[in-house]
Amino acid sequence: MKKKLKILITGSSGTIGTRLFEQLLEKNYDTIGFDKKPNIWHKKLNKLTIKGNLLSRNDIKKIPTNIDMIIHLAANARVYDLVVDPDLALENIIIAHNILEFAKKNKIKNFIFSSSREVYGNKKNITSKENDIDITRCESPYTASKIADEALIHAYHRCFGIDYIIFRFSNVYGRYDESDRFVPLMIRKMRKNENIDIYGKNKLLDFTYIDDTINGIIKGITKFSKVKNDTFNIASGKADKLITVAKLLKQSLQSKSKIFIKSNRPGEVVQYIANISKAKKILGYKPKTSIREGLKLSIDWYAKN
Repeated sequence: MKKKLKILITGSSGTIGTRLFEQLLEKNYDTIGFDKKPNIWHKKLNKLTIKGNLLSRNDIKKIPTNIDMIIHLAANARVYDLVVDPDLALENIIIAHNILEFAKKNKIKNFIFSSSREVYGNKKNITSKENDIDITRCESPYTASKIADEALIHAYHRCFGIDYIIFRFSNVYGRYDESDRFVPLMIRKMRKNENIDIYGKNKLLDFTYIDDTINGIIKGITKFSKVKNDTFNIASGKADKLITVAKLLKQSLQSKSKIFIKSNRPGEVVQYIANISKAKKILGYKPKTSIREGLKLSIDWYAKN
């Protein structure tokens, strides 16, 4: 009988972490979480979550050492927040280093990392393949932290034999998100008929429904030995203007909110579409949820929760 994979999820109380944790348990993976915050959505997940901060070596000692795979999602993830406070970007690099050190010391050879579309920066051709990185387009401290984390992963692979998959996500939205990311923020404000500020008249981004994101990660877990030591864009492969998404939400919510267009904020990628052909070909990844369907599912979920 094949041994069940024991998986550690860092950042397991976040949006992606919670949904992934839930799905892995349903698929009978032996899964534990690690997060500085409790899981407010699931009592069961909260009981399986070790509370601690990856900045603390002592807290990391709470993690069992008999782990087969680490899925590192934990990060300070709001781009503009890290423009305001770049120390948060430094934290991202330190926690990536600390969890890689934990993996090295305990001979954990399988590592999945959540990176970001921000690493591509702003460029003329807005559709990005995995090899389209140029560090001179590093737009923000957040971007720098993700590029540095990816570089650390390559270094730990070469020096210490840790195998990896890097996933670059884009504008993940859906359930389990209380943050000020675009979609949940719009839904909260529009339900109260509050005024909306959108930063960038022509800002065009690739929105990915949460379940499509999770399906991509699970493809990586199940095919890890075949596809390891590679990087994949996990997104919808299509893009929508922020103003279009806001208008769809306003219409669905029958909101009286007024929408105001502001200038782009510093540090943000303003136009991005993921080329997902590599993920489709190698992982068998196939996003299923259109933006209209995903927004409807999100509105329904927030109405109940």
